[in-house]
Amino acid sequence: MGFVNFIAELLHDPRTAIAGAIAAGPLAAYGLVFAIIFIETGVVFFPFLPGDSLLFAAGFFAHSGGFSLFALLATAWCAAILGDQCNFFIGEKLGQRIVRSGKVKAMTPERMEKSQAFLDKWGRPAIFLGRFFPFIRTFVPFIAGMGGMKWHHFVVFNILGGITWSSLFTLVGYFFGGIPAVQEHFSLVVVGIVLVSVIPAVAGAVRARLSAKGKAGAR
Repeated sequence: MGFVNFIAELLHDPRTAIAGAIAAGPLAAYGLVFAIIFIETGVVFFPFLPGDSLLFAAGFFAHSGGFSLFALLATAWCAAILGDQCNFFIGEKLGQRIVRSGKVKAMTPERMEKSQAFLDKWGRPAIFLGRFFPFIRTFVPFIAGMGGMKWHHFVVFNILGGITWSSLFTLVGYFFGGIPAVQEHFSLVVVGIVLVSVIPAVAGAVRARLSAKGKAGAR
């Protein structure tokens, strides 16, 4: 239950979790950021971890002196790039077996179909674009590896996407996290970040469902 409670607290208030890690020392602080970003992007079992809001909160602490901005960015870059690379290899070596087992509850048929459709529509750039969509960013590299995408095609967009995504949310936290109104309503801002991240995926799902109903009604 300790791990479950920690994840629940991290989802609710990443600022408190990071503050506790900073108090424990630099190794714990940078280690927390690396671990959460790496696991969210690199382990297909944990797509629900709060990568966007964690980076925003970490950027806030970099502004206030809890992190070195450059060390934080380097940590986030490494975690994001290595995480997607790990996920790609998991999909390549074990993907079919994992899907057939049905043991990954987060890997619902709807999410897998949505991620596959995203990859089919955008091709290789989906590795870059998928970074900005929760759940999809975890499943796209897995599906790319499972589907036989060449590693040298994957790695270019993996590096570009990992650096762009992690830098964006970290720097937004760094430049805007110190604003008094943001500090006062930090939890609401985190919820807003999650909603903004999720809205495109929800809109796509609704549009696809309406399109399917329209085609069924036309028959």
